Amino acid sequence: MAKSGLAARLYRGEADVNIVGRRKLWFTVAGVLVLIAVFSFAFRGFSLGIEFAGGNSFQVPASVGTMAQAEEKVNAALKSDGGGAEVVTAQKVGSTSGQYYELRTSQLSADQANAVKTKMAQEFGIQPNQISGSQVSEAWGSQVTSRALLGLLIFIAVVAIYLVLRFEWRMAVASIASLLTNLVLTAGIYSLVGFEVTPSTIIGFLTILGFALYDVVVVFDKVQENTRGITANNNMTYGEAANLALNQSLMRSLNTSVVALLPVGGLLFIGAGLLGAGTLKDLGLVLFVGMAVAFLTSILLATPLLVLLKNQDPRISAHNKRVLARRGAIARGEIAPKGAAKSAKSAQAARAADEPVDPEAAALAGAAPKVGARPAGKRPTGARGGRPGGGGGNRPGGAKRR
Repeated sequence: MAKSGLAARLYRGEADVNIVGRRKLWFTVAGVLVLIAVFSFAFRGFSLGIEFAGGNSFQVPASVGTMAQAEEKVNAALKSDGGGAEVVTAQKVGSTSGQYYELRTSQLSADQANAVKTKMAQEFGIQPNQISGSQVSEAWGSQVTSRALLGLLIFIAVVAIYLVLRFEWRMAVASIASLLTNLVLTAGIYSLVGFEVTPSTIIGFLTILGFALYDVVVVFDKVQENTRGITANNNMTYGEAANLALNQSLMRSLNTSVVALLPVGGLLFIGAGLLGAGTLKDLGLVLFVGMAVAFLTSILLATPLLVLLKNQDPRISAHNKRVLARRGAIARGEIAPKGAAKSAKSAQAARAADEPVDPEAAALAGAAPKVGARPAGKRPTGARGGRPGGGGGNRPGGAKRR
């Protein structure tokens, strides 16, 4: 019973999940999600870190109390001397020997930063020189963003050239569309949930592109293998062959995604969550979200979009019509499917085996010679019909011809 379970059938590529046939559903869901993400970009925006929005960073020894207490006292200092600024993020960083809280605030002037630092020292009961502060300009973040966009454009151009040379232009279009959808949906999750965007987030965005591309190439390689020379027979449409390839590579894609998500999940939930390594949170979060979305887009979007594009090809469209016309003729009984004649003969022989046998008919059938068989009578002994009567030939002791 376990051998016929879903996991076993997925592993053998026999699950027969109709993914390509439901492509309208996947396109509708993807379109709705992309619209939600775009509206979130326009009306909600992103929670930018101080590297992009500009701000100040203060580092306070962890010995002053808990992080919540430190954040509360820093907000009190900002309220009195910070001109309405507030703490944006707070995290615990450093090693066991020297841990401290890093609290990032909105933009402060130089005089405000010094006044807030003095007020914080009074709130914590420590010397001002035990608190370190720095100011980050938003120009640095904009420079990082422009370089990241340039890298993204170069990556997409190189990927498109590779896919056109390795496969074809339709597969390149489907792959690029899947990659862009992956980026938009991941960014939409960041915008909706309010995750902070930092330079580590940008690095993670560029990293998930390689993973998403690898998954799509694995699936498309199997699709190309299954659809090679498909127009030579009328048994399967292009969409059915692509769906078969998708089922055959589904377990491989699932295994790859799970293996990739396990260390990233450990980095995020154990490193950042349990151990408090806040510097790992930004990178682990974007990798985890992006890889999970990349698996879904590579399976539910890339191959169905490829089938939609291939069906516009006149050669593939004509092939699909031939396949469907042949199936309709078989359903109406106008033509017999392959192997039907052999099956009919086998059924007739099986029915004959169950019928009683007439002895006279059996005798006559046994007496009748088979087609091409020699007569069963006495073999002639003449020079033309058999061996010489004298027992000649090459046998020893035979009469020698003079």
